[in-house]
Amino acid sequence: DGEQKITNNAITIRTKCMSPNVCGIAGGIEICITFPTEYVKTQLQLDEKANPPRYRGIKDCVKQTVTSHGVKGLYRGLSSLLYGSIPKSAVRFGVFEFLSNQMRDEAGRLDSGRGFLCGLGAGVMEAVLVVCPMETIKVKFIHDQTSANPKYRGFFHGVREIIRTQGIRGTYQGLTATILKQGSNQAIRFFVMTSLRNWYKGDNPNRTLNPLVTGTFGAIAGAASVFGNTPLDVIKTRMQGLEAHKYKSTADCAAKILRHEGPAAFYKGTIPRLGRVCLDVAIVFIIYEEVVKVLNKAWKTK
Repeated sequence: DGEQKITNNAITIRTKCMSPNVCGIAGGIEICITFPTEYVKTQLQLDEKANPPRYRGIKDCVKQTVTSHGVKGLYRGLSSLLYGSIPKSAVRFGVFEFLSNQMRDEAGRLDSGRGFLCGLGAGVMEAVLVVCPMETIKVKFIHDQTSANPKYRGFFHGVREIIRTQGIRGTYQGLTATILKQGSNQAIRFFVMTSLRNWYKGDNPNRTLNPLVTGTFGAIAGAASVFGNTPLDVIKTRMQGLEAHKYKSTADCAAKILRHEGPAAFYKGTIPRLGRVCLDVAIVFIIYEEVVKVLNKAWKTK
């Protein structure tokens, strides 16, 4: 019995160590495919109300970018998300699994309420450890491209310049907004995913989810997070841009957006964000669920 327990623990540890890495790689591939939507979303969120504003919509943003910088201009800031994809997934799923294992009932079931709390914890940890510096660098790179005299010549040069002029603190702008955004992101996603998974399994906890069902549930969870926290995403983006000095705090940023641009400004970039997030969450959950199944079967047969 003791040896079997040790073996099972080893399987669990290996599974949880490798699954986030595979998710990170899958997420990196997805980012390469869909990054132009992330670029457009960020530019629209940075585009403050003016007479007239810089962009008239999604198509105009794409047109102006391609005209000025070519197609590669739509991939400005991609490198920061690629470098962060594996550690972000490792922290997200690692923390979620750790917390969920502490909160499951005697039958091993995790209810939606506890799934919400586990997701919240995972989102906060990934925001502090990985997402905030990753997103700050991405936003600064994208914003820099629209400047009269862009100053960042590449990822490493840009990071070096940010740290040289602003210190490590310069990569942690908008930390409060990022924590709120990522915390609510994962809380909503894992709540919805846990609720749908429990509903689908019903009274049969051993019922398996095929990839199509998992992907559909993941896309729904992603959409829920987009509609639930895009205002926080807009605030985060403004707090991380090149003109973040205009805002005293997260609350001040929110107040100024509301005062000068109205409530609709909090939902800038919703459509491009919706496309990327739904695909991202669907893919990552499919990969995670399938890798866990394969690795558990592989090690149990050894």
